[in-house]
Amino acid sequence: MNNKYLSLGLILLVTFVASGIGGFVTSSFKEPWYSEIILPSFNPPSWVFGPVWTILYIFMSVAAWSAWNKTSDKKILQIYFIHLFFNSIWSVIFFGFHQIFIALIDLGVILIFIIWLMKIYYQVSKISFLLMIPYLLWSSYALVLNTTIFYCLLYTSPSPRDQRGSGMPAWGGKKKKGGGGGGGG
Repeated sequence: MNNKYLSLGLILLVTFVASGIGGFVTSSFKEPWYSEIILPSFNPPSWVFGPVWTILYIFMSVAAWSAWNKTSDKKILQIYFIHLFFNSIWSVIFFGFHQIFIALIDLGVILIFIIWLMKIYYQVSKISFLLMIPYLLWSSYALVLNTTIFYCLLYTSPSPRDQRGSGMPAWGGKKKKGGGGGGGG
C-alpha cells in the first residue's frame, strides 16, 4: 500500500516540477510585455491563476494516478507525461517567447491530450474522468482567451513588427496591468 501512495507522490512531484518551469518563465518574462498588450474584458485577475492551477494540477495528477493504479497500464502515464510537457511549455512559448499563435497551437495540442486522457479514463476510472472536467473547461477557456488576444493583437497592431498593439477593440478589450496567464503553469 505504501508503494501505491509513493507513486501518487511521484506523479504529483513531476506535475508540480513541470508547473514550476512554467511559473518561473511566467514570472521572469511576463512583464512589461503582458501589461502592454490589449487583453479581453473577460481576462481574469492574476491572483486567480495560482489557486486554479494548483487545484487543477492536483486533480489531473490524482486522475492519472487513479487510472494507472487500476490498470497498471504504462501507456496512461506516458500519455499523461507527454501532455504535461505541452502544458508546461505553453508558458515558455507565450510569456517567454511572446509567440501567441504558437501558444494557441500548443493549447490545441493540450486539449487533444486532455480529451484523449479523458476517453481512456472513462473506460477505467470514472473518478479520473470526472477529475479532468475542470481542467478541460479551464483549458477551453484558455483557448478562447489566447485566441482573443491573438486576434486583438493581429488587428490592432500598428505594424507587423509591433506586437504590443495600440488601439482598443470594439468588443470591450482593455489594457490591463498585472493580468494573469491563460494557459498552463
